[in-house]
Amino acid sequence: MTGDPSRDPQSPPSRRLSRRSLLAGTVATGLAAAGVRAAVGSDAYAATTSGLGPGGSLLRPGSLPYPHLPAGTDTLPQIEHIVVLMMENHSFDDHLGTLGRGDGLTPGHDGRPVNYNPDPSGGFVRSFHNPNTCGESDSHISQSWNASHICWADGTNRGFVKGCSGAAMGYWKGDDLPFYHSMARRFPIGDRYFSSVMAQTYPNRRFLIAGTALGNIRTDSSGISPVDAPNGTIFDRLNQHGISWKDYYPDVPTCALFEPVLFNNPGKAVHLPQFFADAASGNLPAFSLVDPYVNFSEESGDISVGEAYAALFVDAVMTGPAWEKTALIWVYDEHGGWYDHVPPRRAVKPDNVPPNLAAGDLPGSYNYTGFRVPCCVVSAWSKEDYVSHQVFDHTSILKLVETKWNLPALTFRDANAHNMLDFFDLEAQRPPFADPPRLASPKNPFSSPAVLPANSIEASKMALFHTTCTELPSGTLPPRAAKLEKPPDDANALLAAQQRAFREASRAQGV
Repeated sequence: MTGDPSRDPQSPPSRRLSRRSLLAGTVATGLAAAGVRAAVGSDAYAATTSGLGPGGSLLRPGSLPYPHLPAGTDTLPQIEHIVVLMMENHSFDDHLGTLGRGDGLTPGHDGRPVNYNPDPSGGFVRSFHNPNTCGESDSHISQSWNASHICWADGTNRGFVKGCSGAAMGYWKGDDLPFYHSMARRFPIGDRYFSSVMAQTYPNRRFLIAGTALGNIRTDSSGISPVDAPNGTIFDRLNQHGISWKDYYPDVPTCALFEPVLFNNPGKAVHLPQFFADAASGNLPAFSLVDPYVNFSEESGDISVGEAYAALFVDAVMTGPAWEKTALIWVYDEHGGWYDHVPPRRAVKPDNVPPNLAAGDLPGSYNYTGFRVPCCVVSAWSKEDYVSHQVFDHTSILKLVETKWNLPALTFRDANAHNMLDFFDLEAQRPPFADPPRLASPKNPFSSPAVLPANSIEASKMALFHTTCTELPSGTLPPRAAKLEKPPDDANALLAAQQRAFREASRAQGV
């Protein structure tokens, strides 16, 4: 390639835009054309924590990824369909911490993780393998604003036992989640993908579609807005440029968090069976959001049911006629209260709307991400054998969509987010996964999409009363979660060594 088409305002987008130009060169070009200064350092998330104002060093809402190109220009023609499969309530460490790829739990000399948290009553609770695939309905695991900030413990992540319970230190292994671990070994994962805010589902899903929580910190009626977001949602941006989208849902679509989006777009929010029909016919829209059933992956449900659910959608994409043109992002909305050893990162405030804190709520702002969550990009164009160490949150998905179609940013957060191009090998002459790999079956697979429950009430029954679940006595820690008088002897040294190894891997990637 003799020139960088993304730098030439007279040149149309190339069939294969250079990933380097997309990730780096266009940032400088865009900043110069937009008349704003780039943030110092490689991580825009650390650019500010003290608020936003005139003359700041950040890209602003409304900025285009490619200012010299018309909004709505398709800059990534290799990928025609982006599918976001957002599951519920699990951390990176509890699902992928033993994967053996990325920055997971630290194995001790006996092979068991040495990660631990102090117990408020004295001693420590060490990470332990959950005895079955069920979350514990009476374990006091919580992802509420207050519980999350207690778990965060001022950036140490040493408050999970205090903020939740000893059960929060549990994790699952590949034998428990064979499909997830198989997928995460074949396709690229991100070990620095965080939820957007230390809070529950609704505020995080607001970040996914609007780039801001607009003050919301709870999953209750306060999270459903009768008016649209001030700068609109990603659905509004897509509508403005004639780009197709759908929200596939079982009961309540995510787009309903801003009611006008639902009411003003008939036929856009559709029930789950339509996804499988659209995938089989090659007629998925340009952007798809897939919502989960309640309790299919919640902390109190059977995680094998959630895995079986996700596998249906991944399989539908991989076996569909549009496989070579599709990217599916498997991700979780927030950590669900489960332990993760990597603290949330400083983040750009999306706007000047503070959290709506009530009496008894802990102080905080939107200047930090939430905790890490699992993320894997399943696409024919995905990189092989790759772990991304770039810092992402849900607004990075917005950034990817905005980059593909050159759409204006919604807020300061998505304007300055890392997009997810790091997961793709768009310079390859042939898609790395042109032939879809064979993945392991889920532990308890669904025979077909036809067996999915009619609604979330039936789904909850399926997840909560699955035959593999066994109840533990109320108020007790699960087996192998007993308190320790002190951390394992090798814990601190091994944890430090792992962090050194991660820093070296990050430097090798230029992060």
